[in-house]
Amino acid sequence: MNLTFRTATRNELSDALREARDYTLALLASYAAAGREIRVPVLPWINPPMWELGHIAWFAEWYVLREAESSAPGDAARTSMLTKGDDWFDPQTVPHRSRWSLELPAAGALRTYCHEVLDRVLDKLSRTSNDDAALYPYRLALAYEDMRGEVLAEGLQAFGILLAPALQAQPMPSWAQGEIRFPGGTISMGSEPEAPGFVFDNEKRAHPVHVPAFTMDSTLVSNAQYSEFVADGGYQNPQYWSQAGRDWLFKHDRSAPRDWQRDGKRWLCQRFGQDIVLPANEPVRHLSLYEAQAYCTWSGRRLPTEAEWEYAVLSGHPALRWGDLWEWTCTAFEPYPGFAPDAWQTYSAPHFGSHQSVRGASFATPRRIQSPKFRRFCLPDQEQMFIGFRTCSY
Repeated sequence: MNLTFRTATRNELSDALREARDYTLALLASYAAAGREIRVPVLPWINPPMWELGHIAWFAEWYVLREAESSAPGDAARTSMLTKGDDWFDPQTVPHRSRWSLELPAAGALRTYCHEVLDRVLDKLSRTSNDDAALYPYRLALAYEDMRGEVLAEGLQAFGILLAPALQAQPMPSWAQGEIRFPGGTISMGSEPEAPGFVFDNEKRAHPVHVPAFTMDSTLVSNAQYSEFVADGGYQNPQYWSQAGRDWLFKHDRSAPRDWQRDGKRWLCQRFGQDIVLPANEPVRHLSLYEAQAYCTWSGRRLPTEAEWEYAVLSGHPALRWGDLWEWTCTAFEPYPGFAPDAWQTYSAPHFGSHQSVRGASFATPRRIQSPKFRRFCLPDQEQMFIGFRTCSY
């Protein structure tokens, strides 16, 4: 389905919500086939898969069926379909680590709950007007399930779980590498108050940003390019690393990216539980911000600012390729002027200052959620995302 969820109509949303749920269940089938449907390691960026399934349904119930106007506990107009729904699935009141020890309903009962929520959401949607305000909670629920689906896919990769046949990804195509010179200018970052459709709160509001002239890679840094940095002792040479990067390197004892391993003279990498020969021309993935910064220092380049990235993509330059992986920027994740949290109050505000702005999309990001305006964010030391980087210079 090739549409943007931001302006999706009632009928388009109905189809997309079904599609998103089918994808979520297919991802969970991969966990179940590996015997990991219930238990995965306790890590700060992921939840137990069955808790995640119940939470995704709870989120849609909270905003659509229970008509909550905010994410504050007790702010829903109606009670949950589950007697202990809020006690189990409200992230505001259920600490992350405790989600591994909850006595949740059986997997079959959780799936029944999810189906019932979706059926009621679709029924209510069929009786909802097509204006933006009325469709806001449905678009929010769809975007949320799409984003949580990508996190579930990241978990499959991190835990080395084979993908179900329906999810098998095609190899990334090779793209011609090069540089593009941009003349610079003033762009409007953020959403205009009168713009139609859905916007995330961290995209509010539009404000002018001057971008000086710059040069940017037309594609992401490839495995072949990054392997030159590795071969040149990049991980052993502290001069390429910031202090935070050196601390990260010491903690993790790395000599190459997370999923690389030596096999004689060649590199292998792990892709969803399978070891393959490292594809030389594919973008390097699963790097922390510190690794991307170290490569840039080694190569005499730098990461793009968030404004440069958006300027380049909005230019429509035919040689610029984006969407294979998320991309690190050198910009800290901060609010735009005039920011105010939306109904999902904990989406952006708790992460300002501590996280880094990440732009683009990955092969695991549904096309309907992709946008040059979409701001994702990540802690500098995290590498589980399908994330890479490109370099810039003035």
